[in-house]
Amino acid sequence: MIIFGVAITVFVVLLVGIYVARKVDGDSANYLVAGRRLGVPLVAVSLTAAAVDSNATVGNTDLTSQFGFWSGASLALGLAICLFLSGLFLAKPMNRMKLFTLADFFRLRYGRATEVIASALMILAFTILLAGNLVACGFLLERFANIPYAWGIVLSVALVLAYTIAGGLFSDAYTAAIQMTITVIASISLLVWVMLSYGIVIPEGMGPFDFEQLTDPAMGAPINWATLVALGIGDLVAIDLMQRIFGARTPEIARRACFAGAAGTAVIGTIFALVALTATAVLGISVADGPVLFTLLDDYAPPLIAVLVLSGVVAASFSTASGAILATSAIAVRNLVTVRRSTTSGSDPLLRWTRVAMIPIVLLGSFLAIQVSQTGILLTLAFDLMLACLAAPFLFGIFWRRAGAAAALIGIAVGFVVRMTYLALTPTIYGVPNDILYVPNTLIGADFDGWATLVSALIGFGTFVVVGLLSSRTATEFAAEEVVKAELAQEQEGAFEPVSAAVRGADAEDVPAPRSDRNVPEISH
Repeated sequence: MIIFGVAITVFVVLLVGIYVARKVDGDSANYLVAGRRLGVPLVAVSLTAAAVDSNATVGNTDLTSQFGFWSGASLALGLAICLFLSGLFLAKPMNRMKLFTLADFFRLRYGRATEVIASALMILAFTILLAGNLVACGFLLERFANIPYAWGIVLSVALVLAYTIAGGLFSDAYTAAIQMTITVIASISLLVWVMLSYGIVIPEGMGPFDFEQLTDPAMGAPINWATLVALGIGDLVAIDLMQRIFGARTPEIARRACFAGAAGTAVIGTIFALVALTATAVLGISVADGPVLFTLLDDYAPPLIAVLVLSGVVAASFSTASGAILATSAIAVRNLVTVRRSTTSGSDPLLRWTRVAMIPIVLLGSFLAIQVSQTGILLTLAFDLMLACLAAPFLFGIFWRRAGAAAALIGIAVGFVVRMTYLALTPTIYGVPNDILYVPNTLIGADFDGWATLVSALIGFGTFVVVGLLSSRTATEFAAEEVVKAELAQEQEGAFEPVSAAVRGADAEDVPAPRSDRNVPEISH
């Protein structure tokens, strides 16, 4: 019954996703940013669905049951902080820029070299994120449908790919409405059932008000803070999050949707953490039996509750996977290969090749999911890289005009080298064994876990600021930005042509001198 109920949900999501694909109408602007026509409800639910994925549910309950509320709930709370900060500072300016991908910002602000490097890092991080969501689907199908783990991953990614390749952001947004409706109902139903059956029982020292988890290193404080910072700030450089912000009809809609998404993410994440604490305290469920949430639903919950919750987990995982596949493929084609939107003659090449690029992306994500069967760890690691490498040039680049390509490139390089070095030398990642890239050594022990994230971020941000202070942007860089703005404006009209050599060779004396208090110019039409 359980797997049949989940199958119905998947079938409905698939049908809706394919049906709304007709809105694409052969135009990559409709495919990548939904024609910039989405209102608050669709943007809000798609942002929430992207945040409340398998990592914030299955990963959340596993980590909470082992290490306490702040270890697991920080996955969802960190993402909620990210959405809140996006609403406060980023949603409006980023929506006004009329970009097609987040990597466009790095081209606009820092030039081609930075665009390429940032694109490669984003593709790496979001392939890891895609894998994390496929892991939960693989475990679910293995446990409830007796489908081997690897084949469960293949089946899941094939279903997600089917509607994503057809409808892009339109399919993602409309299916997210279904997915979040299921997730909200499932979360409330699960909490009510647990309360009526067992009450809310919290083991000593593991609850939300046991702040030793945030102050005592012995209670995992560095790891918990690293999770909050990596997701709260590192996730600001989330390509799927920004894709949804770009799709909002107005800057104000983008801002309000971020706040709604933040509230929903925090509430749902807290519910799953409280449920995990009770399951551990009352029923003695542990990760040794498999994912805690799956054990609770399979062995103890009424079938209807199990169907609702598992449908919600699968639906949320599908939404995040869909957004990751879409945004990653778009960046690979648009920002690495430089294919542009053109609707004036024949089929739009950006639309065609973005669809083609999805195939290698899902193959790589599936391979990683099969090799590293972790959920929450993969999510946090993805944004760990974003935090150390790209968060500084992105956030400072919006509001601080002085720093140029030199600051961005050096900051990215230093942040990447430091973070990858710590990854190789630290035996654990967020409290679990480092099965990804550990090199046995006597230099760094498990007590540095968590600090690796924070120190890498500090060094990455610090390097960017220091280099930015020592070397301001040149007139040539300002001229190049004007060229990119002109090309983006042309592309908005669907008739892209490279800006002429005369414009590219503009006399540096005609370019305004750098000013540190100027914001990034908006693209007007």
